[in-house]
Amino acid sequence: MSDENTDSNIGEVPRSPVVIHKQYLKDFSFENPNAPMILKKGLRAPEMDMNIMLDVQKIEDEDYENFYEVTLAINASAERDGEKMFIAEILYSGAVSIEGLEEKHHHPILFTDVPLMLFPFARQILAHCTQAGGFIPLQLAPVDFRAMYLKRFGNKQKDQGQDQDQKQSSGS
Repeated sequence: MSDENTDSNIGEVPRSPVVIHKQYLKDFSFENPNAPMILKKGLRAPEMDMNIMLDVQKIEDEDYENFYEVTLAINASAERDGEKMFIAEILYSGAVSIEGLEEKHHHPILFTDVPLMLFPFARQILAHCTQAGGFIPLQLAPVDFRAMYLKRFGNKQKDQGQDQDQKQSSGS
């Protein structure tokens, strides 16, 4: 039996093109407008509302050609019997660079892979702030950022692919 994990195989592990240089809480707000009465036990379950949005900005940087800020915005609120229980708003960002990859491939990575890396930290902040507000910690389920991406940009990518195909067909 041979050991396939030799030193020569270690160098073959591909390096990720994404480097997260910093991640940080950019903005945060938590409101508990109807405390302490809304915190009573035995009341019916609240109605929840949650939105997740992404923003990507290219940043000029002298050290990195492809430097971006990716911001994950999470807005969560709960209401019971027409009264707000809490409102939480979080902007959690990462400063990232992408190296060794064509720029046309940056967009899907910035809207899928990077948010996937940032999400657990934003999720933890949300859970902690709702618990500190007197509620059960709000534990968000994992988010399928790829499905979000395809829903938002899927048709645009198909259209661009068809445009490329038509250009190649008409150019020959």
